[in-house]
Amino acid sequence: MKKIIIIGGSRGIGKAIAHALLPTHQVINISRSVPEYTHANLTHHNCDVISSDLPEIEQADGLIYCPGSINLKPFKRLSLEDFKSDFEINVIGAVKAIQTYTPALSQSDSGSIVLFSTVATTLGMPFHASVATAKSAVEGLTKSVAADLAPNIRVNAIAPTITQTDLAAKLLRNERMVENTIQRHPLKKFLAPSEVATMAVYLISDNSKSISGQVFKLDCGIVSLKV
Repeated sequence: MKKIIIIGGSRGIGKAIAHALLPTHQVINISRSVPEYTHANLTHHNCDVISSDLPEIEQADGLIYCPGSINLKPFKRLSLEDFKSDFEINVIGAVKAIQTYTPALSQSDSGSIVLFSTVATTLGMPFHASVATAKSAVEGLTKSVAADLAPNIRVNAIAPTITQTDLAAKLLRNERMVENTIQRHPLKKFLAPSEVATMAVYLISDNSKSISGQVFKLDCGIVSLKV
């Protein structure tokens, strides 16, 4: 049974990934909050990835880094601290996790890392300057680290559009906002966490062993289509 480390697996997309993996994988969840679910294959470490030392893990087959931020403000209202905070959670936290667990992943025959970006790195969107800056760095990190760690460890990223999680709740807080979001996407939908989880599970599986250094847009058509 493969062992997968999830940073931020207690809520949102990370929780959906854990639920998808637990029947067939050992899952080590590292999160500031205790998950509301339990499973025989689940181990939880209460830990803040930025301020705490990460737990020692000798061997793992996959690492999925889920923490993120949605700090949406007009550019003129964004402070330097906003930029620093978004960069720290999205980039520095990912770097820390990768550096900490590369030795464990090197013990696997098929080590894989999955990071998270956003469609806002490709599609210029108002109010997204801080998060788009941080997530653009994640995409650069994905490609560079994939080259560094090849051929033993693969590294890929997923760039989802708006996904129905607590993090995005303020963007979907009433029926009008939900309908506007649906209409903005050519496929007339936005993402459920389970859809993102399906891609993450694929990318850490042996079914994707020829894929590394890629950023996959789960965009419901908002970036790739004009209709």
